[in-house]
Amino acid sequence: MEEILSRCGFLCDLYLAYWPSIEMDPSNRQVLSNGWSKYFGFRIEPESIIFDGCLNDRCPRHDREYPIMPCVIVKKLEKYALCDQNCCDKLKKRLFTFVTVQERFKELIPGGDRERFIVPYEKAVRFEGIRREYGL
Repeated sequence: MEEILSRCGFLCDLYLAYWPSIEMDPSNRQVLSNGWSKYFGFRIEPESIIFDGCLNDRCPRHDREYPIMPCVIVKKLEKYALCDQNCCDKLKKRLFTFVTVQERFKELIPGGDRERFIVPYEKAVRFEGIRREYGL
């Protein structure tokens, strides 16, 4: 699958909740629920985990606390990093890198877990690149 960068900053092609991943392997729901709990401290029940894409109006929001998607929709942004507020407090709370997660976790995070649970959400890694690409 080619890289799919969502409007809110996720790499959908690596996102286990993205519907093609769920269709390919329904156990991804449980894996993701466990991974989010382990690395980020919240759990969403596996049966509630599926994402149909941020360009889809039917998109379920399984992370009700996720502040970035509503902003992207209301402001009709092509990408989260194009917001005129540059990096508001809502976004800052959700920007992280593997290093910042590793520092919080204390144990060495296995490479497979990094790919499944951290890389798809590393908006901080992509933020400046998107802004540069658009001349901001």
